[in-house]
Amino acid sequence: MLIGLDRPSKRNAFDLPLLDDLTLAYGEFERDTEARVALVFAHGEHFTAGLDLANVAATFVSGWQIPEGGCDPWGVFGGPRVSKPVIVAVQGYCYTISIELMLASDINLCASNTRFAQMEVQRGIFPFGGATLRMHQTAGWGNAMRWLLTGDEFDAHEACRLGLVQEVLASEELMPRALQLAERVAAQAPLGVQATLASARQAVNEGETAAAADLPTTMRRLMASEDAQEGVRAMQERRPGEFKGR
Repeated sequence: MLIGLDRPSKRNAFDLPLLDDLTLAYGEFERDTEARVALVFAHGEHFTAGLDLANVAATFVSGWQIPEGGCDPWGVFGGPRVSKPVIVAVQGYCYTISIELMLASDINLCASNTRFAQMEVQRGIFPFGGATLRMHQTAGWGNAMRWLLTGDEFDAHEACRLGLVQEVLASEELMPRALQLAERVAAQAPLGVQATLASARQAVNEGETAAAADLPTTMRRLMASEDAQEGVRAMQERRPGEFKGR
């Protein structure tokens, strides 16, 4: 499923309608049994300039909530999270809450012209969309604090060094490569992909011991699936598997 930010006249800055629409798109993705992976991108030159603070500040002070039927793209605002992989492809400005969207996603790509900044401390607030939870897990404590405590801007190659993105590409190659990766993930066994994602998340959120305790049960469930049987047949017949998600 392609999910595109579409407020290019404002550099895709998040106002309340865009925030709500993104959560509803994630909800639609979660419920769509035919959609195995989501690719989040942006229309226009910039991924997003971050939050449109003039529009959203009062709502966040009173408490923004995920709309009914939506899923929480950031995993910190109290709504359910999607159980399927999300790939994010960014270019141009990628500020504040968009970095946090990437940190909550699974695979991230960027164009070589991307400029990143977690600049909340320059606006009298702090990164409340998950960067304080995840940036140090991805980049290490010192690297995370270097950018979170200054709000300074950094480039695509620094983002790759930090582990925020997995690949840096020319602008014209960004979407073709992102689509190629999305199709590659979508071709794999859906139950296996979702179980891999769930186990890794559990290890982060609950600890390795809790995640390890659940491995045998998950293994037995997947071994009994039609997809696992198809995987064996495909291996024996030396062909790609044709998986149904059951």
